[in-house]
Amino acid sequence: MLLTIDQLTKSFGGLTAVQNVSASIERGKITAVIGPNGAGKSTFFNLISGFHLPTTGRIIFKGQDISKLKAENVARLGIGRTFQTTHLFEQATVLENVIVGHRLRTKSGLIDALFRTKRERLEEKMCLDKAEEVLDFVGVSSLAYAPISSITQEQQKRVAFALALATDPELVLLDEPAAGVNPDETEGLADLMKKMVNHGKTVCLIEHKMPMVMSLADHIIVLNHGQKIADGSPKEIRENESVINAYLGGGTDNASAS
Repeated sequence: MLLTIDQLTKSFGGLTAVQNVSASIERGKITAVIGPNGAGKSTFFNLISGFHLPTTGRIIFKGQDISKLKAENVARLGIGRTFQTTHLFEQATVLENVIVGHRLRTKSGLIDALFRTKRERLEEKMCLDKAEEVLDFVGVSSLAYAPISSITQEQQKRVAFALALATDPELVLLDEPAAGVNPDETEGLADLMKKMVNHGKTVCLIEHKMPMVMSLADHIIVLNHGQKIADGSPKEIRENESVINAYLGGGTDNASAS
């Protein structure tokens, strides 16, 4: 397993957002995390990516306990992510937004920047090359010099994918990647996730569009009120009575969560 979660709990004061969740993410697969509103899905991602520290429990990535690491250190180890609300600089260009991602892999400091050292110039070129590479990968290289504010929601989703990929992750966490886009665009983003896996990435997504999840995911984890109520293949989840009662409402097309 690429990532193993063991009895993970996160409490905020009197509220327990994630409670004793154990799960795993297999290398080279697509894992989906589903559940109704308030199920703890985004908190679950925030714990894996180091934005929250767990109250109890462990997160093991490639054999290393990362439970107490800060987000930047988790990212350096190879976990990239997007957010439910796209975190991009609206007035900057697409390229400028994505260049930031690979800075995680550079070693230049303030002195290098002030004196434009050879290392600074080399790493600047490396970041530019990586940004151009990932923009081409996600299919928006033609928008490199467009301001973020001028591009569509679907294009912004692709830029967010590119920003995550620019950090050179092994595991990519995608928080509602298809929110706010139409069915054709949803299909395009699903194809992009498959492409990521075909190029050696492991993908884990939170998503509420059940037809997409059921056709895309190899494995599904279901959360409800902060607890895992089921996990398994799409077929197993579709037929699980606990999931149907808590979330699916008797049919995968009727599901709704965020």
